[in-house]
Amino acid sequence: MTAETAPTTDEAADGGYAAARLRLLGDEERPGPARRGELARLTDAWLAGLLGEGPRPGRVALVAVGGYGRGELSPRSDLDLLLLHDGSASAKEIAALADRLWYPVWDLGIALDHSVRTLTEAHETAADDLKVHLGLLDARHIAGDGALTAELRTALLAQWRAQAPARLPELHELGRERARRHGELPFLLEPDLKEARGGLRDATALRAVAASWVADAPRQGLDAARETLLDVRDALHLATGRATDRLALQDQDQVAEALGMLDADALLRRVYEAARTISYASDVTWREVGRVLRARSARRRLRTILGTRSTRRPVTDERTPLAEGVVEQDGEVVLARTARPDRDPVLPLRAAAAAAQAGLPLALPAVHALAAADNPLPVPWPAEAREQFITLLGAGPDAVPVWEALEAAGLITRLLPDWERVRCRPQRNPVHRWTVDRHLVETAVRASALTRRVQRPDLLLVAALLHDIGKGWPGDHSVVGETIARDMAGRIGFPAEDAEVLGTLVRHHLLLVETATRRDLDDPAAVSHVAEAVGSPGALELLHALTEADALATGPAAWSGWRASLVADLVKRVAATLEEGGAPPRTGPPSPTVAAERLAVEAMRTGSPVLALHARPEPPLAEAAAGDRDEERGPEPVGVELVVALPDQPGVLPAVAGVLALHRLTVRSAELRAIDPTGQGQVLLLDWRVAAEYGSLPQAERLRADLVRALDGSLDIAGRLAEREAAYRRPRRSHPTPPPRVTVAPLGSRLATVIEVRAQDAPGLLHRIGRALDAAGAYVRSAHVSTLGANAVDAFYVTGPGGAPLPDAEAAALARDLERALAG
Repeated sequence: MTAETAPTTDEAADGGYAAARLRLLGDEERPGPARRGELARLTDAWLAGLLGEGPRPGRVALVAVGGYGRGELSPRSDLDLLLLHDGSASAKEIAALADRLWYPVWDLGIALDHSVRTLTEAHETAADDLKVHLGLLDARHIAGDGALTAELRTALLAQWRAQAPARLPELHELGRERARRHGELPFLLEPDLKEARGGLRDATALRAVAASWVADAPRQGLDAARETLLDVRDALHLATGRATDRLALQDQDQVAEALGMLDADALLRRVYEAARTISYASDVTWREVGRVLRARSARRRLRTILGTRSTRRPVTDERTPLAEGVVEQDGEVVLARTARPDRDPVLPLRAAAAAAQAGLPLALPAVHALAAADNPLPVPWPAEAREQFITLLGAGPDAVPVWEALEAAGLITRLLPDWERVRCRPQRNPVHRWTVDRHLVETAVRASALTRRVQRPDLLLVAALLHDIGKGWPGDHSVVGETIARDMAGRIGFPAEDAEVLGTLVRHHLLLVETATRRDLDDPAAVSHVAEAVGSPGALELLHALTEADALATGPAAWSGWRASLVADLVKRVAATLEEGGAPPRTGPPSPTVAAERLAVEAMRTGSPVLALHARPEPPLAEAAAGDRDEERGPEPVGVELVVALPDQPGVLPAVAGVLALHRLTVRSAELRAIDPTGQGQVLLLDWRVAAEYGSLPQAERLRADLVRALDGSLDIAGRLAEREAAYRRPRRSHPTPPPRVTVAPLGSRLATVIEVRAQDAPGLLHRIGRALDAAGAYVRSAHVSTLGANAVDAFYVTGPGGAPLPDAEAAALARDLERALAG
């Protein structure tokens, strides 16, 4: 707008407000905050002229409240006005003044939200109605007695701060109720820019929280996000000519064009990004409000108990370790004082995994510290990074807020650069509930509940996260996604054979449901086609679980009992085809290394346990056997090697596992076998990979001494673990983990019964399994234990007292008893 065409306050005062308003709204060179501010100033001048045209009865002031009070007038916004007076004039005089103000507004067809109150009435109404109080917090003087407006603002702010402990929870509940009614703005195809979660109402609520002095929202990007939503609403008002906040599908192209964006998808992505910023800021702020209010309440109770007048120290400063460099404090996950994000590139994933598994939020200072470190992971990722990433994905619904915290700080795209192409990308299929990126996360959440059904839960979780990754590129997203998934799998650190499986899962993630619902399953060609595409029983097992997780994460219309039964029938037929040429079952762990045999000889010679604890880059068992195991077990787990040899005796497995748990060592993988190194008797050889939960590794001699005591009965492992669990206040997860699953492998081994255990990894889990097997009288010939993320996938080769496999009935009973013991 040029100087010659710009509206002036004189024009407004002389009755040219309507024409000046039209010129301003038609000015395409000055959209956004400048136009909203100018429209507010223009309207101020016009209203001030209306108030000044006649006599004023007593002290009166015209006050803008709500959005108008903030100086944010969209083209079709209501005018929120308060006529404030001191009560000295008669009701008739005040009514006449109000008519002089309101009728010109109505005559122009402008929506008006008006009220007439004294100071006392304003205070009483604010006390009774939270929404009125919120609007008055943004009160701004337009005309009349400025001191009266100032008095109102001062008193209402003081009232708001004094009533914050009661009013803020009420305000929080209003926001939750809006979210239930209007949904989440970042994922809606036709979002309500104002009322949906992450919209303008939430941004206003954050201003109110800041005014209470209880907490303040994280400021990074918040103002820009709010301005984005206001700009979109302005364009929506001008495009439709209506005072609407709903961005309907038929209006999106026109709004995008008005804002200079490529298309409606680009518009929605901009809106989603802004809404996510506001949503995340709201989550952080309300969490802080809760923490502060709880602390204030606790201090008041403490003063009452102690009879003291004040206490400035917090009630508790307890910091509970969760992982190396990560602790829990006051219901949040924070970095340990000794943590060094600049020297520990795995720390972001370790902190995220610990937070998600504990069901706790990542504290904002921790997120900022991790983002500021800018310490990228090497490519391919080290084993620990991969394990922590899988642990994060396997945490179920508790992974979502942690993922969003990483996303808000830019850490996800730093870890996975390909993620940027699907971030905030809308899906215009009405079946889908989420954007592409959130759908991928939700699919991993659904897959976490199915991890007990598969041998490789790590591959299921990663496939779930990547199955639609191709939607960020042109072409068939399944075909494109296969290439991207293979590349990302290599980046994450999976070996080539696992990357191949992940690529197959992504390429064919729609195959089962499309074949089951569109083809005749009695046609051998249909079954052969699926079998040829999938390639192996293990991949079929994973694809079946992925298909269900994908459908459940899409929306209620994508999965049903009918579809599930069709897919299950197809999987059964394909499995039968694949098993005809399948590989023979494993018969137990492969042969030990020469170094392990030396330990076994020493244990036989001394008649007591011997062990070695050291880091070792190569696989712990013979190289020839490692290749055979990789397809089943996956990449080498994180940790250091612990080899234990001791004469064969009852209770070895629970004793060793219990000692490791007492020393806070996590078992990442384990092999147990009985060998006869000298021909004079059997020695049990345990080859384990262990990692410290936090802190440094214990000395080998301490481990050996405790193992000797555990075996002779002088160390009560179960009692010690129970005491520590009682004293160690672990956070309680808001969402339960999938229950353990214990089965008898139908074709496991000719020499032993194979008991397969799939459960959530936890301190002392292997000790509990060993105790249960011992209590049942089962002798463990060998064992194969692996921990994939937070999932334990174990196989125990057991026999009866006579050394023969268990009868079928006894084996089934043992599996049931063990499952009940682990679930209890």
